[in-house]
Amino acid sequence: MTAPERKNHSPLVNLAIDYGPVAAFFVAYRLFKPSGAASLSDVAAVTKSTGVFMAATVLALIASKWIRGKVSPMLWLSTVLVCGFGALTMISQDEGWIRHKPTAVYALFSVMLLIGWAKGKPTLKYLLESAFDGLSDEGWMKLSRNWGWFFLFFAALNEVFAYKGWFTFDQWLRAKLIVFMPLSFLFTFAHMPMLLRHGLGQEKQPDGEKAE
Repeated sequence: MTAPERKNHSPLVNLAIDYGPVAAFFVAYRLFKPSGAASLSDVAAVTKSTGVFMAATVLALIASKWIRGKVSPMLWLSTVLVCGFGALTMISQDEGWIRHKPTAVYALFSVMLLIGWAKGKPTLKYLLESAFDGLSDEGWMKLSRNWGWFFLFFAALNEVFAYKGWFTFDQWLRAKLIVFMPLSFLFTFAHMPMLLRHGLGQEKQPDGEKAE
């Protein structure tokens, strides 16, 4: 017997599930990193923080199942990649794995979304499930296409910041906070007018009924 789907959850809960693991990684790295090493990365701090990141990601997955009543395919894939690259980071003691993990995530989602869009399938709808209630298939198609290209851009941008010859681990980490996160929020909110035009938040009429 599966857990019932819980739809009335707070937006703050959604933010905690989606961004909590990343926040945990930031906080852990600052706590574990030795003082006086502002411009240098510390392998021990990175690996310990990676362990916290992996644990927080698994907890977010469990919380999603418990609170939302389900786990979206996107969260499943993200968890697998975080744990995979995290394990490689801890085993090899090489921070490069955790630097390049976002590239793999962005590239994977980009390919999935753009292939689905090319085939006329709104892949993002299946990955996020009911995240945008009422959105029409046309709206999902446009959203899938736009996020597909945006994820591709993010994959390339992450590789620029992840290159050790150009940026330190600290600089890469700061870029996640002051570059990637603001861009993600701006890109998301820029779609609101389009989403509203395509039925976001509108209740679908039961079959056979017409709106008065």
